[in-house]
Amino acid sequence: MTSGSAVKRDQHREEVVAAARKTHEDAARRRRLIRVVASILGVLVVAGVITAGLLSARPTQQVAVRAAPDFTLPGSDGSSVTLSALRGKPVLLYFSEGAGCDACLVQMQKIEQDPAFAAKGITVVPIVMNTADQINADRQRLEVRSAFYLDKGTVSQEYGVLGKGMHAGLPGHGFVLVDAAGQQVWAAEYPSMWLAPDQLLKEVASRI
Repeated sequence: MTSGSAVKRDQHREEVVAAARKTHEDAARRRRLIRVVASILGVLVVAGVITAGLLSARPTQQVAVRAAPDFTLPGSDGSSVTLSALRGKPVLLYFSEGAGCDACLVQMQKIEQDPAFAAKGITVVPIVMNTADQINADRQRLEVRSAFYLDKGTVSQEYGVLGKGMHAGLPGHGFVLVDAAGQQVWAAEYPSMWLAPDQLLKEVASRI
C-alpha cells in the first residue's frame, strides 16, 4: 500500500509539474506572439507616419493662367514694391512663413546667391506677414541681403497661399510666377520648406 501510494504521489507530482511546465510554455508562447504582433504593428505605424509625412510634403502645383493681382507693399529696408511697375520682365513671388522659419530665409539666401536668376532677368520678390523688425532680425542673423516685403494678409489672401504651411494664418512655402505681361502662369507650394535654386530656376525658365 505504501509503495502504491508513493507511486501515485510521484505520478501526481509529475502531472502537476508537467501541467505547470505546459502553463509556463503557453504563457511564454503568448508573450512571444504579443511581442511579434506589437513589433509588426509598430513597423506599420512607423510606415504609416512616414507615408503620411511624405504625402503631406509633396509639392502641389497649378498652372491656370490669370491676371496677377496688383499690389504695393513696403519693404523691410524702407523701400516699396509695386507689381505692375515691374511689368516687362518676369517676377517670381516667394511667399513664406518668414520670421522664425530659418529654412524660409535660407531659401531666399540661396536664391540671391545664384546669379542665374538675374541672368534670366527674373525679379524675385519675397513676401512675408511680419514686421520689419521681426524679419530684419532673422535677415541679419542669417546674412540675407534681400529686402522682404511686408504683407498684412491681403496679398497672401489674393494669391491663395494662406494656410498652406504649418500655420493657418500665414502663407506656406511657395512661389508664384508672373510673366512679363502681368499674367500669373504658375504657382507651387513646397511643404518640405525647400526647393533647390537650380530646380526652381528650371521650373520658372520653362514658363517664361
